[in-house]
Amino acid sequence: MKNTIPEVDAYIEKSADFAKPILEKLRKVFHKADPNIQEVIKWSVPHFEHDGLVGGIAAFKKHVSLGFWKSKEMDDPHDLFDGDPKASMCAVKFSDVKDVPSEKVLVAYVKQAVKLNVDKSKTPKSTAKKTAKKKVAKKITVPADLKAALTKNKKAQATFDGFSYTNRKEYVEWITEAKRDATREKRLKQAIEWMAEGKSRNWKYQNC
Repeated sequence: MKNTIPEVDAYIEKSADFAKPILEKLRKVFHKADPNIQEVIKWSVPHFEHDGLVGGIAAFKKHVSLGFWKSKEMDDPHDLFDGDPKASMCAVKFSDVKDVPSEKVLVAYVKQAVKLNVDKSKTPKSTAKKTAKKKVAKKITVPADLKAALTKNKKAQATFDGFSYTNRKEYVEWITEAKRDATREKRLKQAIEWMAEGKSRNWKYQNC
């Protein structure tokens, strides 16, 4: 692998024994997907860049996390992001190297993440701003299935009604960005459960 840095070597070396093979495998995936990717240390953990941040890996006491910087914009054909906020760098967790998806699967995700960065770098700023405004305008509309589910759960409805614009938008985006019906139904059910408990979309990470 080219474009590696000793700081990442040191990070992997000092990690727990269970985490080392996972980190090494994920690191290899980033470089195989994009030979021009660059390694950096940000927020004390390894990250990978190509026209901006692509993703990162981090070792914890009982798991290793893999995250993509633009995961909210990515397709998720293997449901790797289900159950985690897609903007988070802790989108996917692995406790054993056997849990890590195949190299082919992960390489496709990295290539997709790199392409998002490259395409964005080629987009004129004025056009990007107009596109962003259009997206916001569409996503603040509550979809019919979410409305129907809320009417059946008074606690969830009360929570949603009391949410700020941002909190509502996060839930709506999460549900409407699902690529498959099964994924959308799963997210809708989870959203109602969380809101019934008074939780925002990213409640797990508010104190991280």
